[in-house]
Amino acid sequence: MNQRARIAMSDEEIAELLRAAGKLQLATINPDGTPHLVTMFYGLDDGHVTFWTYAKSQKAHNIARDPRVSCLIETGDDYAQLRGVLVYGKARLVDDPAAVLEAGLGIVGRMAGGPVDDPGMREYVEHTARKRVAYVVEPVRVVSWDHRKLGDSV
Repeated sequence: MNQRARIAMSDEEIAELLRAAGKLQLATINPDGTPHLVTMFYGLDDGHVTFWTYAKSQKAHNIARDPRVSCLIETGDDYAQLRGVLVYGKARLVDDPAAVLEAGLGIVGRMAGGPVDDPGMREYVEHTARKRVAYVVEPVRVVSWDHRKLGDSV
């Protein structure tokens, strides 16, 4: 078995990492073809990565022109502890106000470590949702690695 196959994660391991991590690196494609890379908090919708952004943001403009995205979720500080998932996919726009709010509540809830129960926080999410759109990333290809599986061979 080659090293790439040894460190690949199972579907359950991928799902667990996606549930546990909080931020991702999102890459979209600028008009000149260069990558536009930003850090985003994200949510999950039936196992799919979701994120939201202001409708007038660069990433929203880029996705409207070309929905291809890459999402990198990675943990670990030392080489032997690195785990990651790279999702290549297409970002599907969610612009229905109720669905955008739902996505925002899920993302902010993950950031806060639980449901958005505080009335002030909910009011903030409702207010900011008016200027935002959300996206669901439909995976085309998923690559994963868990260097902990290398054991002492690192």
